Amino acid sequence: MHRFEITLLMLALLGGGLSLGQPVKAAEPAPHCESNVGSPPVVKEFKRGLLEGYLAAEERPDSLKLLDPPPTPGSAAFALDQEVAKASFPGQGSARWELAARDADLYFPAAAAAFSCSLGIQISEEETPRLYTLLRRTLTDAGLATYKAKEHFKRRRPFLINGQPICTPDEQEDLTTDWSYPSGHTSVGWAWALILSEIAPNQQDQILQRGREFGKSRNVCNVHWYSDVQAGLLMGAATVAQLQANPVFRADLRAAAAEVKAQQTLNPSANGVDCALDQKALRP
Repeated sequence: MHRFEITLLMLALLGGGLSLGQPVKAAEPAPHCESNVGSPPVVKEFKRGLLEGYLAAEERPDSLKLLDPPPTPGSAAFALDQEVAKASFPGQGSARWELAARDADLYFPAAAAAFSCSLGIQISEEETPRLYTLLRRTLTDAGLATYKAKEHFKRRRPFLINGQPICTPDEQEDLTTDWSYPSGHTSVGWAWALILSEIAPNQQDQILQRGREFGKSRNVCNVHWYSDVQAGLLMGAATVAQLQANPVFRADLRAAAAEVKAQQTLNPSANGVDCALDQKALRP
């Protein structure tokens, strides 16, 4: 199993607690923009690369209640899964294949770059610390939301069925023992897209398009079926819906929005953001 997914699985199976104590609460910011920027509050890192999320275990969306079972072999839905997978085979080695490999990396700081081009600023711990922390915490929430269904349905990944390569060959052995339905990467990517489109509504279309492509990267990479990705989109949306009721998340969202607005004013042309691969891979 991929190291990142091992960590999420352990947390999911143990209820997300792991004797972590009480979650760190960010202070509610004052309504003035000046208090919404600066260093983020300290949040506990309970495993390598993962921060505590905003949601307690009992607050996370229940993927077993929200999702239908995955398509069964011989069904029309599974035929569509196979058709989408087969359509991706000619793209192996292309720019889109390379982007899918990059999207597979959910470790920070690499993961922060996924939406930099669509947002129009460099997302980093140095330039956008409040947003950076917000993305790290919501990654945990959206990723853990998928694991009840993953462990219940135990669906095998497409490369184990069709025998075709994946875009991250170093992870192939690990992914062989991890389950496919729903896609945790897609849940995370779509949650980020919804959050960022609220932060920057004028760029909503670009951000949401990138969020969809982030999920499609799992099909391109041959590590998830089409229906896995569709289910991941639902779980990402359900996670963000639940986050909206969390006052700490809302406070951090406002702080991140003020930070992004300031960066966009300073760098209106997205200086320092390398978008060459995105443009080449995602051009119509």
